[in-house]
Amino acid sequence: MESKETMVIPEHVALILDGNGRWAKKRGLPRTMGHKEGCVTVEKTVEIAARMGIRYLTVYGFSTENWKRSVEEVGALMQLFRFYMVRLLKIAKANNVRVKMIGERSRFDKDIVDGINRLERETRDNTGLTFVIAVNYGGRDEIVRAARKLAADVEAGIRNKDEITEQTFASYLDTADIPDPDLLIRTSGELRLSNYLLWQLAYTEIYVTDCLWPDFNKEELEKAIAAYNKRDRRFGGVKTT
Repeated sequence: MESKETMVIPEHVALILDGNGRWAKKRGLPRTMGHKEGCVTVEKTVEIAARMGIRYLTVYGFSTENWKRSVEEVGALMQLFRFYMVRLLKIAKANNVRVKMIGERSRFDKDIVDGINRLERETRDNTGLTFVIAVNYGGRDEIVRAARKLAADVEAGIRNKDEITEQTFASYLDTADIPDPDLLIRTSGELRLSNYLLWQLAYTEIYVTDCLWPDFNKEELEKAIAAYNKRDRRFGGVKTT
């Protein structure tokens, strides 16, 4: 592993937090206990990433497809989310972290939406790591919503369709003020994107580990960054040296 002193720290790390249910099943626990332990791991990872100098950390908290799970599991996740938002506000303030939510939040109950708005409002002036949580988020849904907003602006004469570029379209995405991820980490060994940041991951380096999310720690993050440091990022170009 490359020495910690010489490692290049990626500016933006995205995470797919997979394996909470399997972690719980291995221990004979209900799935909700896996999600609860996963939240503890998220808290620790935010603090570790902030200390390492990562500027943006984006996690896949709840997808547009997760509503298909059982009523009991979705209800438990919503209660966990309510509890976690209160803790996250304290952690963010203690670590100078700015919190941002991406996704379609209107489907959540009003108290959850109010909690999301409060998190963003009360941390917006923090200057450290930006912690982005994708909730009720799907990459295709995000692109469709962006296309609708752009089409409305073209129809209203705000935009000229002949002047639309990739940069123009990106400005309509939920991540408009966030750089694309340099590194995507997926836990539990699954080899798919799961409808996550489909536009933004075009040239992101992907790292998959068999580690289940609740077991993810500083050592696992360092392994991922060490692997990232061995990649040759050409963004579609040809290496000249």
